[in-house]
Amino acid sequence: MNPTELQHSLRECFPEADAIPEECRIHAPIHQRSILLNGQMQIWKGQTRPVFSPVRTRAADGTLTPVELGSFPVTGIEEADAAIEAACKAYDNGRGTWPAMSVAERIACVENFTNQLVTRRAEIVNLIMWEIGKSLADSQKEFDRTIDYIKATVAELKQLDNSNSRFQIVDGTIAQIRRSPLGIVLCLGPYNYPMNETFCTLIPALIMGNAVLFKPPRFGVLLYNPMLEAFRSAFPAGAINIVYGQGSVVVPHIMASGKVNVLALIGTSKVADGLKKAHPKTNRLRAVLGLEAKNAAIILPDADIELTVRECLAGSLSFNGQRCTALKMILVHQSIAEQFLRRFSDELAKLKMGMPWEKGVMITPLPEMGKVAYMNECIEDAVAKGAKVLNAGGGTSVETMFYPAVLFPVTEGMKLYREEQFGPVVPVAPFEDLEEALQYVITSDHGQQVSVFGKDPDLIARLVDPLVNQVGRVNINCQCQRSPDVFPFVGRKDSAEGTLSVHDALRSFSIRTMVAAKQTEATKKLLDEIVLGNKSNFLNTRFIL
Repeated sequence: MNPTELQHSLRECFPEADAIPEECRIHAPIHQRSILLNGQMQIWKGQTRPVFSPVRTRAADGTLTPVELGSFPVTGIEEADAAIEAACKAYDNGRGTWPAMSVAERIACVENFTNQLVTRRAEIVNLIMWEIGKSLADSQKEFDRTIDYIKATVAELKQLDNSNSRFQIVDGTIAQIRRSPLGIVLCLGPYNYPMNETFCTLIPALIMGNAVLFKPPRFGVLLYNPMLEAFRSAFPAGAINIVYGQGSVVVPHIMASGKVNVLALIGTSKVADGLKKAHPKTNRLRAVLGLEAKNAAIILPDADIELTVRECLAGSLSFNGQRCTALKMILVHQSIAEQFLRRFSDELAKLKMGMPWEKGVMITPLPEMGKVAYMNECIEDAVAKGAKVLNAGGGTSVETMFYPAVLFPVTEGMKLYREEQFGPVVPVAPFEDLEEALQYVITSDHGQQVSVFGKDPDLIARLVDPLVNQVGRVNINCQCQRSPDVFPFVGRKDSAEGTLSVHDALRSFSIRTMVAAKQTEATKKLLDEIVLGNKSNFLNTRFIL
């Protein structure tokens, strides 16, 4: 297919308005005017921002028009201050209703919230699909995986609390050790997994008794509208407060207040550094960060080509490559580079392009025009410095539809060699010596994951041992990924701070605290009266079923 034909095909991907399936339509724009602050839905009468989908509708003459999804409040400093005040009031230095609740009571609140979410599944899934262009199947998977994550978090917390429901006696000291909340948590989620990645920090932060300030991602704001009532009704006033407005204005202001105890951010290291510096007492600030990555695939001479192509294709282009765990650099041994690239390009050509609701679709509209411009910039830079676009039509675009491009050979000095492209451009670099591939990972600013493809146990072992000291996860003969959620999700260098998983997240948003006393008859009697009389939520031996 020549570029003109491909452009026509990309344009034809966009539907006429009446061709959109009835069950997937946005029948009326959602003009959100409610803000959840201090347990109340406050009506906003100020400035709003329109929300447009990456999906366009096509007129008879071929004109493309963005689909308006609705609008949301653009709040400012005054509202940010109100959110801070509400969170501080709810936490009340650890004496508020929410942090002082028993673990069992907090679990019941989270379960109530989850049950309400499930009843809005179709609506939330549809908004994920329309707001960020994620396929319907993947949007459904994101919702379901989030619900599973919440349930697994509840189960893990029960196990954690039950294991702490006993006293220890060491060297004449009686003690009970439990986990306590840290205070005020600011949660900032990403647009590519606007529900799942956000809830992977928000839910553990909440369930451990912290008061939360939450700002929805830039793309993926409206999908939280159906959740507002669930947040309001399931949790005590002020336990969660939602902040809107321009992130570059309100978020640094919140951090500068010094009231935030934990920054939970899925974003970039540049943003994280700036927000940390805005806090007046960084020694008091704990950070749980999922940052950028430039995950590499290292393809050894004896790699199974078909398996490797399949995994690298999915790894680099699922959801248009807009995943932090995506393969963003492919290093292939020179001896098999031609064979790999030919098969990779052949399989790429079979990928289905289209709208998110189409079955089997993989290439969908990108959330913003700026991303299309950046992809083109990366391609132009690489071509100007000696790389070639290997697949026919690679880099062709029509508005938000961008056809993936495979570039080879990508070398040091090109944008694509080090920068995280976060989109459907696949840079490939050859290597002769194993040390070259290893040095790429060692010299990278990022250290999230790497994938190694090959059959020789000696070669694999020679790579695994040094790589585990460079990245958080080494994948053998499979693409990089976060799941299963019970496994630690971590990164080195500029890729992360802290550890996320069902197990680790609960610990990231809490601190071990103990009550201790000398082992005397008077103390034992006192503790018995407190425990047997159910006088304390901390000092108890209750078991949560």
